[in-house]
Order: sequence, then structure tokens, then C-alpha cells
Amino acid sequence: MKNNKLPAVTVVMGVYNAENYVDQAIESVLNQTYGDFELLLLNDGSTDNSLERLEHYAKLDSRCKVYSGENQGMVAMANKGVSLAKSDIIFRMDNDDICRPERLEKQVHYLSEHPECVAVGSKVLLIDPDGLPIMEMGGKTQHDEIDEENLSGGGSYLCHPAVAFRKEAILKVGGYRQEFHYAEDLDIFLRLAEVGKLASIPEVLLEYRQHVGSAGYAGAQKQINACRLAVLETKKRRGIDSHPSIAGINNAFPPTKSLSDVHLKWAWWAFMANNRHTAKKYAFKVLFKNPFKLELMKLFYCLFFK
Repeated sequence: MKNNKLPAVTVVMGVYNAENYVDQAIESVLNQTYGDFELLLLNDGSTDNSLERLEHYAKLDSRCKVYSGENQGMVAMANKGVSLAKSDIIFRMDNDDICRPERLEKQVHYLSEHPECVAVGSKVLLIDPDGLPIMEMGGKTQHDEIDEENLSGGGSYLCHPAVAFRKEAILKVGGYRQEFHYAEDLDIFLRLAEVGKLASIPEVLLEYRQHVGSAGYAGAQKQINACRLAVLETKKRRGIDSHPSIAGINNAFPPTKSLSDVHLKWAWWAFMANNRHTAKKYAFKVLFKNPFKLELMKLFYCLFFK
């Protein structure tokens, strides 16, 4: 007999040219302690072997459902996931991140215990492309402090791939908006804060992989501009008579001029988080490229003499 029971939650994963990481991302969802979910695998016109990997998992586990089409981008994929979701709770998931085993269970429990909450995130562990730990991120847990920080334009106070939403709330605010591409997460968090509460669980439930080619690095200036626009519109919508500060924006997206700048930043982050193996890895990468950087000398002093 066919089982027509709807899943309790939907996990939405947009996939684009992610053959190197997508297996690990999918398996981290399939291995959750909470098993009543559907996993929507949205292939966004990949040109590598990503679709083949998605179809492989769809054959192994009926909870995996593959949808494939031409490349449309992150905003279109997010909205498609919302429209296809059969459940009332939607989890975001990127194609290169890793869910901790109890992620779904803990966020579902939080939403069931807090009906006023429309979106709940968690702390995340930033990892490098090889999976080495860089640092934990996300200390804000309550609605007012998250919304206040988001209004500063930073956009990193809820990590988008670590969030679980109520579908009803996303539809109520009109979904993701293409005009805020590069800051679509900040835009929707600001609008969701006007129809319910935001929250974050003070525990790492997601490992958030960093890439120098990601939007936060390669498209930093576009992201800054989109964040400013989102904050401006929100303050106008809420009747806040002030020009948006860019302090939070600049802190979230500090300028990086080269690959060495990015690696040096990761090295300092890892050192401050006591992940010394990662810190040394990136310190030596910078050394081979720019051996006379003053900041690098300071870092090596800290790594080997403190």
C-alpha cells in the first residue's frame, strides 16, 4: 500500500556544480536523528557530475527527490524549494555544508516549543574547503538582538544554511526577492522579523564551508550594495527615520584584495579559536606568496611564541 503521509519537514538543497562536496552534504541530512523529512535536491543546471550524484541518492533513499532544470541562480532555487515543499517547516541546506546529526531534531523541537518563532538558526562552525575547523560563528540568540544586528547591515547574525523556517511565514512576506541577490538572506530575515520572532540555538548544528570563490568573497562589493539596499528599504518600511549605518556591513564584509588576504584572515580566525593546525596551514600558504607581510609576521610570532 502506498504511503501518502506527508513529511513533517522539508530540507531544500540547491545544487550547482558541487560534485566534490554534495555526497557529504546529502549524507549528513540522511543520517539525522530525526528522520521524518523529504530532501528536495534542486539541480540548478550543473555542468559537472552533480546530477548523477543526486540521482544516485534518490535511488538509495525515497526521501530524496530530484528536480533538475536550467541554471537560474540561488534566489530562484530557494523560491522553487518553498513552492515544492510538502511540509510546514523548511530547512535550508547548502550543497557543500555538513549538518550535525541532531540538527533537524533540535530545530524542530525549538519551533514546536516556540510557536511565535518563524525562523530559527544555530551557531555554525566555519570549515575550510578540506573540512578543517576555522572558528565558530553566531552568538546572538534572541529576536531583538538578532534583528538589531541585521538592521546594521551585517547579515551574518543568522546563517542562512543553518536556518529552519515556517513555510507560512515565508509565503506571507512574499518569498525571496531577486533584486536583493547577494543579500537575499538578509532581506528575508528583515521581513520575517516583522511577522514573527527570529531566534538561534546557541549550539553548533552546521559546519559551514568557506570558499574563496563564494559570494561573500568573490562578490563582496555586490553583497555590500545589496545589504545597504535591504537595510534602507526596511527602515523606510518600518518608519525608522535614519540613514542605515554601514558599520555592520563593513565588519561582515571586510575588504579582501587577494587570495593571500583571505588566507591570512582565516589563519587569524583559526588562531583566535585555538584551531592552530588550520591557522598554521594558512599562515604557511601566505608565507609562500607574500613572505614580507607585517600581519603575517605578527601571526607567526603568536603561533610559535605564545
